[in-house]
Amino acid sequence: MLNKNHHNPISGLKNIRASAVSLAIMAILLPACTNNLETRNSEEPQGNVTTEEVADNTNQLLGQTVTIRSQPVRKISPTTFTVSDNQFFGGENILVVNASGETATLPENTELQITGKVAKFVAADIEKEYNLSLDPNLYVEYENKPAIVAQSIAQAVKPGEISTNPSAYYNQVIAVPAEVEENVGTNSFTLDEDKLIGGQDLLVLFPKGQTPVKEGEKVVATGTLRPFVVADIERDYDFTWDTGLQQKLEAEYKNRPVLVADSVYPSAIPDAAK
Repeated sequence: MLNKNHHNPISGLKNIRASAVSLAIMAILLPACTNNLETRNSEEPQGNVTTEEVADNTNQLLGQTVTIRSQPVRKISPTTFTVSDNQFFGGENILVVNASGETATLPENTELQITGKVAKFVAADIEKEYNLSLDPNLYVEYENKPAIVAQSIAQAVKPGEISTNPSAYYNQVIAVPAEVEENVGTNSFTLDEDKLIGGQDLLVLFPKGQTPVKEGEKVVATGTLRPFVVADIERDYDFTWDTGLQQKLEAEYKNRPVLVADSVYPSAIPDAAK
């Protein structure tokens, strides 16, 4: 876990400024975007930009929703921590404010996927708008600087890590980038077997509704990983299948890892499925 003393960087991350956030950022830049993934959640990002584009257009992103992947640099309080990248926002440490309503786990040497609005940090304004308690003395160096007010924070699990020890991720919120292998139902699909978990597809369920992903499309699926036990999933998520599909899924995926997704984003991560 991160060192709770906000004066010291967490172990193993002293050089994070030179290497963190090497992946991509998704931001709402085009309200009229017609990407077919928009229909899943109207609050999801509607467009994609690269890290370099964000660095060049920071002011244009204020008030917009972005998604980044980074290791945390320093924990400041139970609801705030920093991330950093040489290209992102000019290489400064960026404050992340957790406004998701959920406690964020910040394990060492683990990337997080963070989705939230870009803002100029003013402690009093953030505190009031998001009903948070912030000690202004902790944030003097961050006042009026860019920050991300996070609505979602998940461990960013690389393809292949799930197969090594799936139980380590069970009942945790994770974000998995990969290529769609097959649509197996109106609200379920699989992620590529060859590039993901040792030759086995990862089944993704989307209880909120239809997931019109295309086979071969690169996406980032965020949700809770758990063993595929039909009775448990039906109970916990009010999820039902027709009899034929249920029997097929149970025969193939019983007790294997399944990701129950909250969000499915188009991926802007280069070679995300490798």
